Amino acid sequence: MVMSIGDKIKHAAEEAVGKAKEVTGKVTGNEDLEAKGQAEQAAADAKQAADKVKDVAKDVTGQ
Repeated sequence: MVMSIGDKIKHAAEEAVGKAKEVTGKVTGNEDLEAKGQAEQAAADAKQAADKVKDVAKDVTGQ
């Protein structure tokens, strides 16, 4: 299954939200929020990596 443009945008937005939470956590000294932001970024990065793999597979197979 190839990811749609909407999914790619969603995953990028998830990463941005995670980064915002991380920065907010750092600035306010809220370690839990900072950690949650880092975890959300990692999850979004994994989704984006999967998007790229699927795109390459699409290019290779022509589907």
